Amino acid sequence: MLLGNLLRSARKKYRKISVEGICFDSRKVRKKDIFFAIKGNQTSGIKFIDEAIAKGASAIVSTKKTKYKNDQIPLVLVRDIRKSLSEACSKFYKKKPTNIIAVTGTNGKSSVAYFFYQILSFNKISAASIGTLGIISKKYNKKINLTSMDPLSLHKNLQILVRNNVNHVILEASSHGLEQKRLDNLNINTGIFTNLSHDHLDYHKNMKSYFNAKMYLFKNLLKKKSKIITDEENKEFKIIKSIANRRGIKTITIGTTSGNIKILHNKYKEKKQIVNVAIDSKIFDLKIPLIGYFQVKNLLMAILAASSCGLS
Repeated sequence: MLLGNLLRSARKKYRKISVEGICFDSRKVRKKDIFFAIKGNQTSGIKFIDEAIAKGASAIVSTKKTKYKNDQIPLVLVRDIRKSLSEACSKFYKKKPTNIIAVTGTNGKSSVAYFFYQILSFNKISAASIGTLGIISKKYNKKINLTSMDPLSLHKNLQILVRNNVNHVILEASSHGLEQKRLDNLNINTGIFTNLSHDHLDYHKNMKSYFNAKMYLFKNLLKKKSKIITDEENKEFKIIKSIANRRGIKTITIGTTSGNIKILHNKYKEKKQIVNVAIDSKIFDLKIPLIGYFQVKNLLMAILAASSCGLS
């Protein structure tokens, strides 16, 4: 692939440089890779540019001008290197599932994702969940280290899933992953917000910053005609509803007084919960073998996500 096809910011004279891979870890660079010199929390990729070139990198991407030994290797300057990395990965690994759902929130992401996967699997629809539990599907499974994978791993694995005929994928979207643009350049059809509580304040410093990182999904990544699934009982619901209205995004909700699924009553019986819900004026009794009212909400949001795939 040509450099100009991966990065819009590449200067005209560099656009026809051949690129055979993408890398942001100098230890893994191969011949004709494009190397992204990302500044991390501990160190900067700029320190490893010479190592990347020695291993055969065909171009360097950085946010600032820097000197290195081999000035024949072009330097592509970008404003946001993490966003540019996602852009390049998306174009390099072109095949994507047709239906991508992203779920964010402090708690419940893994449960919602796995419930969604199970519902579709029970209905013989090929699906996958990606997050804390790894990549889970009937045909392709893999352990991963982060809740939200780096863009290179993410786009590469999405292409593998498509080649295994998986076109419904639900991703856990962590605040770290959203802030670091790991989920950029994906065509996300539905965003789910579970809840918000104190967490990761060592990274985000305060609750406002933490919440804003979550909202990046709804403010920046969802397109028009997409959907937001959430709980009307959340204190953040009004803000999310306002974002949805402003951007022309449909909201689908659970709640106790209103919502697409209205929770009327629940009680515990041995190791089960008996839950009465109203959907389109019809009342259903669900026997759920899960402890904790929060799991009822997680399951109902997964049901709404599954229904957005065309399930009854």
